[in-house]
Amino acid sequence: MSDGLSRPALSFSQRLRQWMPDRQERRVIGLLWLGLVLLSLLGEDGRLLLRYEREAVLQGEYWRLVTAHLVHLNAWHTMLNAGGVALIAALFKHDYSWRGWLLIALFGALAIDLAFVCWEPQIAWYVGLSGVLHGALAAGAVSWWQYQPKRLSLGLTAILVGKLAWEYQHGGLLLMGDLPVVVEAHRYGALGGLAAGLILWLHAHRQVAVKSRI
Repeated sequence: MSDGLSRPALSFSQRLRQWMPDRQERRVIGLLWLGLVLLSLLGEDGRLLLRYEREAVLQGEYWRLVTAHLVHLNAWHTMLNAGGVALIAALFKHDYSWRGWLLIALFGALAIDLAFVCWEPQIAWYVGLSGVLHGALAAGAVSWWQYQPKRLSLGLTAILVGKLAWEYQHGGLLLMGDLPVVVEAHRYGALGGLAAGLILWLHAHRQVAVKSRI
């Protein structure tokens, strides 16, 4: 993986063949899945302690700004987000290094946290990783526009923008069932991921420019 240095574009069939993660990637994904499952076993008391809760954050319980993205409402919610992690890993396994993905996750989470605290006072509480995953999709789209066929880049962008637009008008998708979906997290997470993707793109091209002058 790289942070955006030039590489030949992969066709859709080539990308399909490379979806299976290697051993190291399976370990990382497995550990993340295990962490999500273990956190889901904490029960209601643990969830209440770790979720984003506006009043508690304003009173100094800042750890909730981090842990809120790791705890979930129930097993189905956990499975949906674990599936999202697997999808991101499959689609974009060659697009960023682990440092790049860490930056993307941090920007996504930070965008959600700042927006909720500063601009969304009506959101009393929140749990889940889906906002950060939307940020990963946005960052992946930035990479695809640079290195993949335009039809793939356009398709991914249209799916992401279309989903966000649908949620803005109609709320969460039917896939979520009766789960309360905070769609604002998806929008802010996508903006954070987009910002991180653009920063990584600029950084990579500056490195290329510096090397070309040496």
